[in-house]
Amino acid sequence: MRVFLAALLCVLAAPTWADVPPSPPVLTVLVLGSGGPRISKRASVGNLVLVAGQARLLVDAGPGTFVRAGESGQSLSALDTVLLTHLHVDHSAELPAFVKTRALDGQGLVRMRVLGPSGNSIFPSTEAFVDGLFGPHGLYRYLRNFGAEMRVSGEDIPAKLGDGPHTVQLPGGVSVTGQAIHHGETPAVAFRIAVGGKSVVFAGDIDPSGLASLAQLAKGADLLVVSCAVLDPPNSPAGLYQLHSPPKRLGETASAAGVKALLLTHLPPAVEVEEPAVLASVRTSFSGPVTFASDGLRLEVGTSP
Repeated sequence: MRVFLAALLCVLAAPTWADVPPSPPVLTVLVLGSGGPRISKRASVGNLVLVAGQARLLVDAGPGTFVRAGESGQSLSALDTVLLTHLHVDHSAELPAFVKTRALDGQGLVRMRVLGPSGNSIFPSTEAFVDGLFGPHGLYRYLRNFGAEMRVSGEDIPAKLGDGPHTVQLPGGVSVTGQAIHHGETPAVAFRIAVGGKSVVFAGDIDPSGLASLAQLAKGADLLVVSCAVLDPPNSPAGLYQLHSPPKRLGETASAAGVKALLLTHLPPAVEVEEPAVLASVRTSFSGPVTFASDGLRLEVGTSP
């Protein structure tokens, strides 16, 4: 009888399938900022990429993104890699804030890698940019020994159209591939992040001459995240079309790349109020799911938005 009761108690105490928490998604995009560069209620551009539930990568860090990260409640204790699509203020200004929080949150020696475009006569390379901020003689050199011992390294991705892709491997089976696109005179790159059979591509700002390179990098990706900062011609100032691609061209690129879903971000007020027209324009060539980004939006990569 005692044996029977002991066995019954073991069965009753055993966890059921309902008690087992679900595994976190392999790859998740958390939008920190969806606006910029002009002042608006949105934070400027930035996204956290979660791998198995942990925030591992930050893609761009525009003004307001640090506050949005705090509002999300997402821990940054595993953040080890930053990807900068280009070095405009609205994509990079809050990098020091994220470095500081890792210094305060870490223990022992904390290392962060910052990947971004090589430079030209107007813009520094990413390596020089990072060293100028966090190096031994940098503006924020105090962060090297503020809380944890902090070391931040910059790595250049070749940023001239025609340069081949550059791939780095991160811990946990995460692959990051950077490739040159084009944003006027500003060196710019797009990034493809892949892990566990899922992939997401971040393009940042891109003018039409860089779209073929983006389509090549984004081939078959589960999600393409790209700036949609202008309306179709002639509804935005003419000069902006030398720096940004209109919605119709973005839809054509997504279709040519065969991506499964599209996330439009970097939305100025003029685009925000015309979302139905923007969607209709994208729809002329791309039939997959299209989402307009908003601050705080979470998308599980590889599932329907």
